[in-house]
Amino acid sequence: MYQINALNPKEEGHHTRKRFGQNFLHDQRVIAKIVRAVNPRPGENIVEIGPGLAALTSPLIGECDALTVVELDRDLAAGLPGRVPYPERLTIVEADALKFDFNELFKEDKPLRVVGNLPYNISTPLLFHLLEFGGKVQDMHFMLQKEVVDRITASPNTKEYGRLSVMIQYYCKPTFLFEVPPGSFNPPPKVTSAVFRLIPYADKPIVANNEKALARLVSHVFTQRRKTLRNSLKGMISEDAFELTGISPMARPETLTLAQFVALSDQMVR
Repeated sequence: MYQINALNPKEEGHHTRKRFGQNFLHDQRVIAKIVRAVNPRPGENIVEIGPGLAALTSPLIGECDALTVVELDRDLAAGLPGRVPYPERLTIVEADALKFDFNELFKEDKPLRVVGNLPYNISTPLLFHLLEFGGKVQDMHFMLQKEVVDRITASPNTKEYGRLSVMIQYYCKPTFLFEVPPGSFNPPPKVTSAVFRLIPYADKPIVANNEKALARLVSHVFTQRRKTLRNSLKGMISEDAFELTGISPMARPETLTLAQFVALSDQMVR
């Protein structure tokens, strides 16, 4: 595996920018664990979001024959070829990942494998943006604050279970991989991070009649999570929906499974 040098933004001549949510990973053991989890191979269509100072980019590009990176900070993008081995394997896209059309990177028979240490301040909208391209994505390996990863991977009847859990799990199979302490970054964030994997379903095990209706219902009930379903869904679903689905009207949203949310959304008043 390519050896990574510990990275210090100031030594590299770069000042972190708060508006981009920049915290640069420098812990070699953590970097090596991420690369092992991704397990990149030649011939794969690998895309890294937010390569920063190339701490992860360098070992990734050493394991595959091509790597595309999406970087918003033009100063960082300009310096990337000089920070990696095999710069001829690197394709740099200067763009905002939140607005970028990832269809542009898709190749027939080569689904996207997406990797990134995501900026914490845009992590949730970026995940939902990426889900729009789920049919063209093989897997995603990301690092986020642990609190968010706990919510993504949460099960019903836990305090972490909510809108993010239900909607991500509708589209993907999530797996919590490992924690990353604040000291692994420069500057250190104020929170513990975690690495996780998302595998989009080629064929969803549970399919809603109307996915927008599902998203609307899930968002609505979790903004009123202390209310019973009967109270929070008044006017949104038919009177006999609870009897038809076998779901108690006195239940609260954190007790419902994904299948039950889908069943309720299928009963929404059109």
